[in-house]
Amino acid sequence: MELKFFKKSIPTLIFFVVFSAVALTVFYHLLKVDNHLKIYNPIDVNPRLVDESMLHVQKNHTIADFKLINQNGKTITNNDYQDKIYVADFFFTRCQTICIAMAYNMSELQEYYKKDNDIKFLSHSVTPVMDSVSVLKAYAEKKGVIDGKWNITTGPKKHIYELARKSYFAVLDEGNGDENDFIHTEQFVLVDKERRIRGYYDGTEKKDMKKLKEDIVLLKQEYASQ
Repeated sequence: MELKFFKKSIPTLIFFVVFSAVALTVFYHLLKVDNHLKIYNPIDVNPRLVDESMLHVQKNHTIADFKLINQNGKTITNNDYQDKIYVADFFFTRCQTICIAMAYNMSELQEYYKKDNDIKFLSHSVTPVMDSVSVLKAYAEKKGVIDGKWNITTGPKKHIYELARKSYFAVLDEGNGDENDFIHTEQFVLVDKERRIRGYYDGTEKKDMKKLKEDIVLLKQEYASQ
């Protein structure tokens, strides 16, 4: 009797094992998808942060080509960030408000990822006329900037403002780079190896820096699984 019962149960056991394996696989892939970071396009952010010419873009947005000058007088372009994950921000050296906390947190991130060759940092001065190369050099030395890891940059004001409004969507509609225009933002922007925006963080908040680190882990896992 027991032998007959066992034989009848074999198909049920096989079905249960197969069903469990399939269910676990599906669950794993669903979980994996859920853990992928969002890819931001203009349509996904506050319209006030987006230049009017970009509001219609719903997909495939990437950071535009750029050409800037860093603290060492070296020309920095998107090629210097090719195949890198990086964090970008907008600041000015004379700032005595949010930029103090931003610089501190960016320095902490630089130290945390000092030995990780996948991660870099990029700061754009929003007062590029005042923030000359010599001023940026002194600022970089004060903040402990590691050359090649973190570029503190200046450049044409219109170019920097265009990047802020048309590429990173990091600042409100407070000018387009004219002489008297001024933008100010606490945003840190996470950019992936394909130059896509993957996250926004308050650069003055410790909890956001913790979230940024967690998101970089997810992003690196995403690349590792490809």
